[in-house]
Order: sequence, then C-alpha cells, then structure tokens
Amino acid sequence: MTDLDYCSALQIATLIRDRQVSAREVTDSFLSAIEARNPLINAYVSVLHEQAMTAAAQADQATIDGAELGPLHGVPVAIKDLFDFKAGVPASLGSRVFKDFVPDISATYVDRLEQAGAIVLGKTNTPEFGHKGTTDNLLFGSTSNPFDLAANAGGSSGGSAAAVAEGLAPFSQGSDGGGSVRIPAAICGVYGLKPSFGRVASVTRPNLFIKSTPFLHPGPITRTVEDAALMLDVMAGPDPMDPFSLPLDQANYLEATRADLTGLRIAYSRNLGTFPVEPAVGEIVAAAVAALADSGADVEEVTYSLPFDQSELSALWHRLIGQTYLDFLCACEEDGLDLLGDHGSELDPNMVALFEAARALPFSQAKRDDVMRSHVYTSVQHLFASYDLLITPVVCVERIPNSEDGLTVGPSQVLGTPVDPFIGWSMAYPFNFTGHPAASVPAGLSRSGHPVGMQIVGRRFRDDLVLRCSAAFSRARPWQQIYQSRRGTRS
Repeated sequence: MTDLDYCSALQIATLIRDRQVSAREVTDSFLSAIEARNPLINAYVSVLHEQAMTAAAQADQATIDGAELGPLHGVPVAIKDLFDFKAGVPASLGSRVFKDFVPDISATYVDRLEQAGAIVLGKTNTPEFGHKGTTDNLLFGSTSNPFDLAANAGGSSGGSAAAVAEGLAPFSQGSDGGGSVRIPAAICGVYGLKPSFGRVASVTRPNLFIKSTPFLHPGPITRTVEDAALMLDVMAGPDPMDPFSLPLDQANYLEATRADLTGLRIAYSRNLGTFPVEPAVGEIVAAAVAALADSGADVEEVTYSLPFDQSELSALWHRLIGQTYLDFLCACEEDGLDLLGDHGSELDPNMVALFEAARALPFSQAKRDDVMRSHVYTSVQHLFASYDLLITPVVCVERIPNSEDGLTVGPSQVLGTPVDPFIGWSMAYPFNFTGHPAASVPAGLSRSGHPVGMQIVGRRFRDDLVLRCSAAFSRARPWQQIYQSRRGTRS
C-alpha cells in the first residue's frame, strides 16, 4: 500500500475512486499514525476510531455499489474542538468546564464536509474558547510545533495545523477570528486560508449576528493549495439561517489554482507600518516576494501604514472579541450555567479577565470601536483600489516556547517594542476587522529550522485570486519535501 501520511487529499480521493486503496486502509493508516505520533505533539484531544472505521466501511461499500461519490469520498479530515460541532461527538471548547459537553447539532461546514464524503478522524486541540494565538489550555495542555517540540503550534487552530504538518490528517478544518487559521499554519509550515467573511456559512446559536465582532471565518488547513481549494469548493455556499452568508460566486476554486500571475498587481508591506518583525522572519518573506515577481506578477513594495499603532489595534481586537465572549457568557447564563460565578476557578485566569473586561465595557466605547474599525477598513480598501493582492509576514517572531502551566502565550515584546502577548506579535488579526480573504503560505525555513509564513490578502470576495497567487508561489517555491525530511531530524 502507498505510504499515505503525506499524500494530498486530492491524491487520496483519486486512489479511493480508482480502487487502488480502500477507505478502510486509508483511515486505518491515519489512525495508526495518530496512535504512534500524537503523544509527541498533542494535536488531537479525541480520536473517533470506531466511528471513523465504520464510516470508512460504508464508503467502501458505496464504491463497490457504484454509488455517486462526493469529491472527498473516503478522505479523512480533522475537526477543531471549538464551536465546530459534530453531532454526538464531545466538544470541550478547550475548557475544563465543558469537558463532558456533547452537542446535538453539527456545524454547517462540518456537515458539508461529511456530505462530500470526508471521514472525521477526531477533534483537535485549541485554547479555551479560542481566545489567543497559541494553543494551550488547562484541560489538555499545549500543542507543539512538529518542527520544534519545545515550541507552540500557534493558535487557536493549533491542533488542526499540527495534525496536518505531522501527517496525522491529509487536511483539517480551522476557524479564524484573529489569525486562528493563519497563525498556526505559518508556525507549522502548512497552508491556511481564511476565506472572505460569509463565504463559508456558519449558523451561530442563539445569536445569528455575533460572528461579526470581529469577523469570524471557518477555513481549511492543508499541505497543498489545491487541497484548500477543493475543501473550499465543498464548504462554500449560503445557508438561509446565516444572515451573513454569501451567495455562490460561480468560482471554481480548484480551477483558480492552475492560473499564473500574469497581470496581477501585488503590494508588499514589510510591517504594515507598525509591527516589529524579527529579521529571521522578514528576510524569508522578502525572498518569497521576489519569487512572486519572478513568476510574472507586478510586485511593488509600498510604504503603506494602518491608521493606528499596533498596540491600539491589538487593544481594539481584545475589545471586539470580548463582545463575542460576552454573548457566549450570557447564553450560558440563560441556559442555567453561571460560568464565572460557579466555575471561575476552573477557567484560564486570562479568560476570566477577558470576560470581566467585556462586561465592564461601556456601550459608548463599543460604538467608538466600530469607528476605529471603520478607519481600518477604509484604509485597506484604499490600498486595494490600486492593487489586487497584499503581501505581509503572518507572524512577527520565529518561535513561541511552550509553557508548562497550560497558559502559553506569545512574547510581550519584539525587538524591544512592547506587544500584546496574546495576539500582538502577528499581522493576521487586522484583516478580521475587515473580512478580506487571506492565506498563510509556507515561505521557507529559518536558519534554525522554523517555518515562516507569508500572508497573501486579497480584495473583498476575491478568494480565487488568493488561491491563484498561493498556488503559483507553491509551484515556484515548492515546500512538500519539508514534511518527510523533518521527521528524521528529531532527537
């Protein structure tokens, strides 16, 4: 049987469809890999062994019966253990309070993945309620970067990114409210896409409108751009119960990955005018930008600056995301769960502080924050009046050490500049203020062997251009070899 660990989802789907391998063989191979290597990195917090093998047997029978097969027929997938529910499967939300919670509904996009034939292997680690850009919690502990087991995988979709990088799933699902797909993708050396806000429908309960503060995006994490395009083709589309979901745009995302960069105007910003970036990161992204120019794009380095300092922007993000958590807190109270009063001692103390700050925020400040966010949006839109795409680093630092107390965060300063340790060392979150599509593409390895991600941001609703640029870069600077070669370097 083919060594499946690092096959792409497209390759696996083709092998199953052509009956060169069975879905049971594929699923068993990944479950065996998880059993052997998940203890090293702590990517999965629950593994659905029996359910996955049952689904694989059903997939094989459908193949034998000549049934119509979905584009992901028999392909295993990892799902984030946050609000990305699969009915009947525990969803801890990274919290000791919810360790026994079992939802009775599935997230829209999880259901679409399964309807397309994907087989869920398990749920992946996340920080409590997804509140920071690292993956660590008091229930399951930290998820490690497969390239550096003493370093964190990033967050909040760190378990999903680490699983893909380690060959424990061909692809995975993440969600992004401040870089939570792009940050771990950058740190773990995989591809992560935050689609346009509303591109992937998401029905939030009980408040259908809360995911706009800031914009929250489900998205794919993969080892190839083509797999992300395939996954988006499956996940995209409206849902009548999601007031923000976009109509189908008729784009074929997989087809978009085959085009070159001819005619595209790309702006490159080293730091968005305000973020401190370690030289090891900046040099690799600058070299990656040069490869885009060599591939036919018209690339121009710009002196663009966001309208606020990075410290003001991170504080704005905390206030906005705090409103999302306040909504969650109120929903718990309406269901009879006094999260702070009865369970505050079980929560991450930083999460408690975020809840309390959100409760204390005056309504007038929330309205002023909408104006701040409007200035950011207007500034980004002015840039895109002249360019098709914007390139920046994703993460400003080379690595984030794991803590042993379940409370891992990033640095509090970069190159001597104070930054918010939860999110301020990344350039991903400003684009959750605006809803633009954005991806993290593996740009290369630092001299010490750490992956560095390049962020590609597109015009509103032009997910196809982000995928087109990502794929062209992957052809110019392929990165697939790094996964297998890494495994032999561990002590």
